Amino acid sequence: MEALIASYGETSSDSESDSHAPVDNPSPPPTAPLLPPPPIHLLNAPNTLGTFDYLERNTGSRIRSFPHIEGNYALHVYIPVFIPSERKKELARFLRKAASLVQGLHVVDIDVPLLTLLKDEEKLVQAALGREFHISLGRTVPIRVHQIDSVVAMLRQKLQFQKRYLIDFNKWEVFVNDDKSRTFLSIENTTGGLAEITKQIQAVNEVYKLHNLPEFYKDPRPHISIAWAVGDITQSLKRVVEGEMKTHIKVGGLSTRCMFTCKFNNIVCKVGNKTYNICGLELFSSKQEQISALIKEAEKIKQTNVKDESLMVCRRVKPRLIGEQPSIPGTEQGNLGQYGDPIDEKREVQP
Repeated sequence: MEALIASYGETSSDSESDSHAPVDNPSPPPTAPLLPPPPIHLLNAPNTLGTFDYLERNTGSRIRSFPHIEGNYALHVYIPVFIPSERKKELARFLRKAASLVQGLHVVDIDVPLLTLLKDEEKLVQAALGREFHISLGRTVPIRVHQIDSVVAMLRQKLQFQKRYLIDFNKWEVFVNDDKSRTFLSIENTTGGLAEITKQIQAVNEVYKLHNLPEFYKDPRPHISIAWAVGDITQSLKRVVEGEMKTHIKVGGLSTRCMFTCKFNNIVCKVGNKTYNICGLELFSSKQEQISALIKEAEKIKQTNVKDESLMVCRRVKPRLIGEQPSIPGTEQGNLGQYGDPIDEKREVQP
């Protein structure tokens, strides 16, 4: 008891007898052994930005596009895009320039300030360019839970037959959202793949219209957003973009080269935290998950083949009296093979 009191000191909440009790040679409180520090690799979880993960995200400077209402889920239809590794360093060079000239730029989605990434090129490439981007095919809007199945089913019906094509990104551009609360630094698609994406946007618009959802912009400009800033800083950001694009512009206002090209593989519909594959390749979170799915699909095909084969070999058995031994088709006299085996005559099984 004395050791406990000595470790915490006298307090006003102690009883009177305790506060006046003499303490002879109080022993020092026992010290617990210090735990060793954790391994350094455990401090950074896999697929994170390490020391940049502590940065506060959604700090309050961002404004929601629509208020949160219980039972509503955010709907977003898009084409996933990945930037080829060989083009990332060149794009990162311009991001470094833009972040040094325009204050307040953040990496899209993870909301890390670009300025904090400038000292480490590897972190800049990983955080700003090494993840999945998207080309929006419709507005991000709230839908009710009872609309989800209908929207997904109609999207799959409208977009089930899609051919592979190439998407060219060849122009830095600046966009601002409807209420001018955020400005985006983006890379626009103006040539290869534009016609196909426009048709897909029209199909999504039809589904939105049937569910009384706001349609996409009348003159869509497909793009991926790389960075964002609070408020409308279009003018200052455009000056930086125009200075960069002057070296790549030819007569007619089009870029003389393509920044990067990616393949169209699929369309994704995200509702809340759940992702639906609308067409194209299935989405897998890991290689192991993809292998497991392929094994399951192979087993399903195998079972189907066995069932079909059983139906082909099956023979119609003639009704018999109770106690009568069943006759096996193909074993009647004159219908045996050379070695006494029944001749296999596949007959169509009628329902």
